[in-house]
Amino acid sequence: MTTTREPTPPERTPSRPLTIAQIAELAGVSPATVSKVVNGRSEVAPETRALVEELIREHGYRRQKKRPASAPLVELVFHELEGAYAMEVIKGVEQVAREHDLAVVVSELQERRPPARGWLEGVIGRRPCGVIVVFSGLTRAQHEQFRTRDIPVVLVDPTGDPGHELPSVGAGNWSGGLSAGRHLLELGHRRIALITGPAHALSSRARLDGFRAAMDAAGVPTNPELVRQGDFSAEDGLAHARSLLALRRRPTAVFAFNDAQAMGVYQAAHELGLRIPDELSVVGFDDLPMAQWLIPALTTVRQPLTEMAAAATTMVVALARGETPPQNRLELTTSLVVRGSTAALAA
Repeated sequence: MTTTREPTPPERTPSRPLTIAQIAELAGVSPATVSKVVNGRSEVAPETRALVEELIREHGYRRQKKRPASAPLVELVFHELEGAYAMEVIKGVEQVAREHDLAVVVSELQERRPPARGWLEGVIGRRPCGVIVVFSGLTRAQHEQFRTRDIPVVLVDPTGDPGHELPSVGAGNWSGGLSAGRHLLELGHRRIALITGPAHALSSRARLDGFRAAMDAAGVPTNPELVRQGDFSAEDGLAHARSLLALRRRPTAVFAFNDAQAMGVYQAAHELGLRIPDELSVVGFDDLPMAQWLIPALTTVRQPLTEMAAAATTMVVALARGETPPQNRLELTTSLVVRGSTAALAA
């Protein structure tokens, strides 16, 4: 049965957050039901849960007794859990978690389809000391649900502008794009193709802007014909590289916005019998462990993923202790790692 309620009259609007009993009265449900919602229990009808959450957002929630102790664990949330990128992040989180005797629980949002029903309730029910969200931000409503339970959230490599609401850790993507562009220009390349990340990804836009800054400084226009928007996958890099290398005037170099896409470029070059770097220079981004094992080894921009994840975990631990991090936004330095996949343009 769907639960409805009348709007709270102005004279009844409380001046302080509500207790479980007051929320239950407004919602027309039992205090036990409200307690189940607050603690992430699953046995509550969706309509009732939504109503209780709405009341908590509207009025706030005042605990009647000391908050239950958090479990000794950190929740690590990926939008999609696959590849070496995720492994580097997990490694960094575990390094710091181990120092504080914390376990790590890994979750997957899988943004390309709605998260599994009850995912958020599961996290709340586990009562982690904090949540680390990688690459993809949660919705405002999800953030609010964590906030009302005093569960701190830190973002790693957020997709969009994290603003000042949540602490976040990122990398110098603009300077990384700048260094990749300068490197290829110094080698004499002018016809440089780009395989970017998704348009909504802040990191991809920053890498593109940095690369364009290098081109502008050299007086070389960025050719729109040579720019392809990708999705950070090897398959995507392969498809776009095939298209770029099929052009009548093909590029002499490709800057792929992550190492996975660069692997796709290698495959496309192999299919056409093009030698890297003699006939095509390739630059990636991330410097995942596999980069040095490609043949030839990949020139790439190192993004310190393990260090970023470790810094985010340190922030979560501090927030869980009631401490305020020295800065809300931490950006770690990227650096160009030159290997065998780039060479001077042949005369």
